[in-house]
Amino acid sequence: MASLKSLKKQAQEEITKTRDLKELDTIFKKYLGKRGKITQILSKIKNLRKEKRVKVGKEANLLKNFIKQKIETRAKKMRDISASAEETGVIDITIPGKRPLFGHLHPLTQVQKKVEEIFQSLGFSVVEGPEIETEWYNFDALNIPKDHPARDAWNTLWLKDSELLLRTQTSPVQIRYMEKNNPPLRIIAPGRTFRHEATDASHEVNFYQVEGLMIDKKVSAANFRAIIQEFFQRFFSESAEASREGGGKQIKIRIRPSYFPFTEPSFEVDMSCLNCQGKGCSACSQTGWMEMMGAGMVHPNVYKAVGLNPKNWQGFAFGMGLDRLAMMKYKINDIRLFYSGDLRFLQQF
Repeated sequence: MASLKSLKKQAQEEITKTRDLKELDTIFKKYLGKRGKITQILSKIKNLRKEKRVKVGKEANLLKNFIKQKIETRAKKMRDISASAEETGVIDITIPGKRPLFGHLHPLTQVQKKVEEIFQSLGFSVVEGPEIETEWYNFDALNIPKDHPARDAWNTLWLKDSELLLRTQTSPVQIRYMEKNNPPLRIIAPGRTFRHEATDASHEVNFYQVEGLMIDKKVSAANFRAIIQEFFQRFFSESAEASREGGGKQIKIRIRPSYFPFTEPSFEVDMSCLNCQGKGCSACSQTGWMEMMGAGMVHPNVYKAVGLNPKNWQGFAFGMGLDRLAMMKYKINDIRLFYSGDLRFLQQF
């Protein structure tokens, strides 16, 4: 009984001193929660003699109701003060302020920063270029002649009354860089690209790419495979440290022959599907593989376009979608979600 009287006095003092609803909630849990002091007392009275059990039980329940009523009264008073302050514009400086909500990076920005971090650790520099390009940089210098049917694959957006266009890829950045810098070189060019096409779950008018280029005296497709294998292993590993030390799930890749005007030979790079672990599912069309990038050894005509002798240099180029990387990493099935502006989606990252 003495303990109950002491708890009543203690609880009343603590409730009076509270400054916000969070502190009130803490006090409620302290006394009336599942492990609260009053709850513990009520759970122990079964061990008392009948007469004492009835008396202590009655007093404990009275104290329980007293604390509950005091908390409710205090909470109502706080809400009334807050509402009054909003109506009159008067600020009670004794009430703790609300912590402002901090924004965070868009998932595509997070993916781009991760990609840049990995390639920079492998000796690549990050370079940028204009989003509005000329036909020379976007097509001609990349060994795509004006009458070549390959141009149709890029669904180009041309600017009205102008010979300029919105870049269909970040490859023009590589051309601009090679014009001003002599090999050997290692670069990646992340950025926004544009194509005139219908939008659906896997296509957008505006999307992000990252392209890479490595040129030296003796660069081979084997060098490319090793670098891309390392990139995928680090990017899709939950822990970069574990990946570097040989931990985590092993990412498998395969290279298939393909065609691109600016590389020869050209190939597509597939990665084992993370959704089904290579067993086959709807995401990978039951193949167990996901197409991730196009690549190849730089075509001799591209070297000539930037004033380099193809007999002296060799290297590889590659390109992949940042959106596709993000979709694979976070298991997102619709590219349009990234551009929807829906905070319910964006706040998950």
